[in-house]
Amino acid sequence: MVVLILDRTSPGIRGELTRWMLQPRAGVFVGSVSAMVRDRLWTKVCAEVGAEAGCVMLHTANNEQGFSIRTHGKPSRAIDDFEGLLLIRSG
Repeated sequence: MVVLILDRTSPGIRGELTRWMLQPRAGVFVGSVSAMVRDRLWTKVCAEVGAEAGCVMLHTANNEQGFSIRTHGKPSRAIDDFEGLLLIRSG
């Protein structure tokens, strides 16, 4: 399972992501893709986000929480690593 959240990005990249994932809400994408597709989508999104945009990706992982988080740019939420436990805080 992959969840991708885009903040302040262009409609073009959001449109392209709808080819691979569902968009239940503006800027939020959910899907079940392979690790290779997930990594390629992440690389494409990171290359196309603007200076003021941000993105966050959550995906399943073999760790205690069961998921991993990646961020790029200036997302509206910050990720803190508290002794291996990932926590999200506002701006």
